[in-house]
Amino acid sequence: MRFQLVARLLGSLLLMTTTAMVVPLLLAWGQGEDTAGGWLWSIGIGVAGSLILRRRDKSKSELTIREGFAVVSLGWTTLVTFGALPYVFCGDGIHYLDAFFETMSGYTTTGASILNDIEAQPKSLLLWRSLTHWFGGMGILVLSVAILPLLGVGGMQLMKAEAPGPSTEKLTPRIASTAKILWGVYVLMTVVQVVLLMFGGLDLFTAVCHAFGTVATGGFSTNNESIAAYSSVYVQVVITVFMFLAGASFSLHYRALRGNLRAYWRDGEFRFYLALFLAAATTITLTLWAAEGRPLGESIRQAAFHTASIQTTTGFVADDFERWPTLAKMVLFLLMFLGGCAGSTGGGMKHIRVLILIKHGINEIRRTILPHSVASVRVQGDVIPKDVVSNILGFFLIYIVTFILGSVLLAAMDPQLDMITSLSAMVTTLSNVGPGFGGIGATENFAGIHPVGKAFLSFCMLLGRLELYTIIVMLSPTFWKR
Repeated sequence: MRFQLVARLLGSLLLMTTTAMVVPLLLAWGQGEDTAGGWLWSIGIGVAGSLILRRRDKSKSELTIREGFAVVSLGWTTLVTFGALPYVFCGDGIHYLDAFFETMSGYTTTGASILNDIEAQPKSLLLWRSLTHWFGGMGILVLSVAILPLLGVGGMQLMKAEAPGPSTEKLTPRIASTAKILWGVYVLMTVVQVVLLMFGGLDLFTAVCHAFGTVATGGFSTNNESIAAYSSVYVQVVITVFMFLAGASFSLHYRALRGNLRAYWRDGEFRFYLALFLAAATTITLTLWAAEGRPLGESIRQAAFHTASIQTTTGFVADDFERWPTLAKMVLFLLMFLGGCAGSTGGGMKHIRVLILIKHGINEIRRTILPHSVASVRVQGDVIPKDVVSNILGFFLIYIVTFILGSVLLAAMDPQLDMITSLSAMVTTLSNVGPGFGGIGATENFAGIHPVGKAFLSFCMLLGRLELYTIIVMLSPTFWKR
């Protein structure tokens, strides 16, 4: 492995994210905050780190697969390490471990927070908090795929490592063009949502921060009560729609923008995604309406909002679902494992994997009844190769084992955690959801978790964001052998 080449790319990524700190710095100056010095320190340290990483290698060649995995994994860690500095320099008494947790949560679009009083933080820091969502949402490394040719390095290996799901669809023959298209759709959705939220009475700052958190399926809000603080049906509906759209494949949005609206319905994964959304929202609606006696309209609105929020791993909150009937909470807990669609900004296992697993299971049942039958797993009429099905089975097994072992380890690290909190903390970080149940419920946060537990959950966020295999490969001793 060419470590100098990897270091140079890490330095370039760090320089880009450090440059983005200029935006909250300008806001700090505009708002008259006393945080400008903290931002200058953060930018200075980031630039210095970038120069150190970039100082030697000048080669121009294609990345190998191993180097691509290294850049992705170490890139996220590097960005979080330096991205945490503004919390320390500009925040209100935030220690570095908590800052690292919050930044990892931002870049991985998890939305889990350690801030007890969000509204007490400077606006510039809240903007940076949301910016980490926005950059992490589509993958800051996928963004850099579009500019890597300027550095003399190809980007296909980065795309494979950044999006290791069942399929990384290339919209055009050139991977850089693909990245530009996806980011174009991403920016357009963000701008449209900002405008719509401002029509609903939100100021520009608040609208931008919530649009960043929605399109990135992140869930960081500028309010302690999240979306519940606005008591606005309009705002809730707009965010619900955009959460649902952000959980779908961005390649479908691109085709729709080009006039092919039928692409949504023709996509098997999207139909499955929509069906599960409607089934979950209907179940929760009936539960709230019948068991709690809420008005039907409110039940539909809250059910749709929180189904979209949890299913897409966004994590916004508009009601204290910790107090909901058990059936409604069970539905939300199961949705935490799913995540968004492949090619979306959502985390979790992805709907396409679950769909293929279900079809494979049905085929196995059919084969048990009719031993001589030959059946293949098909999605949209295409046969899914057996090696892909095997890969998904392996991913599912690793995911569940990681969830179980992680829950046990977390309980061992922090004996004060109850079982519900340990289980939900593990799934909500591994799937990049954000809020959970118990001690980390809709109105709680992760501030009370033991420091060792916070470090472990930070690792779980990265593990989930890069869909297990990338980090597991990096931890293998064989990977580092020349």
